[in-house]
Amino acid sequence: MTAFKSNVLHEITPLSEGDCIYVIERRKSEFNYPIHTHREFEINYIENAAGAQRVVGDSIEEIGDYELVLVANANLEHGWQNHNLRSHDIREITIQFSDDWLSDKLLDKNQFLSISRMLRLGAKGVVFPLSTILRVRPLLNALTCEQKGFYLVITFLSLLYELSVSGEIRPLASTAFAHVDDNSQSRRIRLADAYLQKNFARDITLREMAELVNMSDVAFSRFFSQHTGKSFTDYLIDIRIGKVARMLVDTSKTIAEICYECGYNNMSNFNRIFRRKKGCTPREFREMYRKKQVIV
Repeated sequence: MTAFKSNVLHEITPLSEGDCIYVIERRKSEFNYPIHTHREFEINYIENAAGAQRVVGDSIEEIGDYELVLVANANLEHGWQNHNLRSHDIREITIQFSDDWLSDKLLDKNQFLSISRMLRLGAKGVVFPLSTILRVRPLLNALTCEQKGFYLVITFLSLLYELSVSGEIRPLASTAFAHVDDNSQSRRIRLADAYLQKNFARDITLREMAELVNMSDVAFSRFFSQHTGKSFTDYLIDIRIGKVARMLVDTSKTIAEICYECGYNNMSNFNRIFRRKKGCTPREFREMYRKKQVIV
């Protein structure tokens, strides 16, 4: 891959090594912080910012009046942009926390298993539904008012648990973009996914995949759709577009070079598929990651 110095900002957060979490509440009129990464995990709650645009990895979506997102990946780019923002009275609560005190030994305990699953899913960034937001809003408000450090952590753990039992957590970034493995799938799906991730740039047939996992074409097609929620073709497209997005951010290769390296041999078809999946052209996606914003 061509060496390239990314323009994505790496933020040094205010969280000190002596603290478990950092909480800040802001009132602002616009989003002016660039797309960025940071070592700490983050929960971001936003009120009254309908029309703004959320970017988490290669996921680009317009948000509503209430927004709650978890990013649990030190290398996953994220940020919010004005886009079609209609309000100038935005409320934002940001909670940053280190994963070192939430050790694997603790998360393996029965009482923490749902939190552990959520944090693994959070490696791709996740967004929570309105019903969950309204349920945990009192906890979010309490975190901004809590003065004693110990009770702040207790309230935070309650928030993590309530979020983890939400039944409609939706991942944002693609697996290919976020560079994470999905170990929750069946053995056959993991085998198929690993094969597709390695060979995505060439033509891969349904029969080839079916033979890989010792199933008939029809049985594999049905099995794959049931377990992934996507057809084999759509799944492969998502992997390719995720790889494209990653290369647009990480390399200085031309869009044409990336197109052909990721399994497309027709630029117009490639541009059409990318726009359908991401809501913008490859050029616009790259420019969004590279543009500068004023940090205040």
